[in-house]
Amino acid sequence: MGKAANRAKTKWNASRYKQIKVSVAPEIAAAFKLACEIAGVSMAGEISRFMSEYSATCKKLTLTPEEDLSTRRKRRKVFVGMTCQMERLRDAEMYSHDNVPENLRGSSAYEEDEERISRMDEVLELLETIY
Repeated sequence: MGKAANRAKTKWNASRYKQIKVSVAPEIAAAFKLACEIAGVSMAGEISRFMSEYSATCKKLTLTPEEDLSTRRKRRKVFVGMTCQMERLRDAEMYSHDNVPENLRGSSAYEEDEERISRMDEVLELLETIY
């Protein structure tokens, strides 16, 4: 690709995308890169997909003034939606944790993942008792 074509591509990307910088622990970055390579997907694509899903979830969970929580049934519906999202988050953490390469198992980040998943399970059990 020539210099002119490269400049055109850079200009096109700049007009359609916003670059962000993400800092993570080296072992997390390595595990993510490897997982993306194994899955045959781009890291930028997966991060973009996650950001989109997360933004949509947050938007759904933000109550507007028009939303009425005056009845138990309406409150339960919102509660169940939040619980489902928490379960999806836990499942995603478990999937990521289960697919960590052998050489990274036993690392402090791996053990923190186990603790995080365990705490999510505890929270979900508690949430189940509420409604």
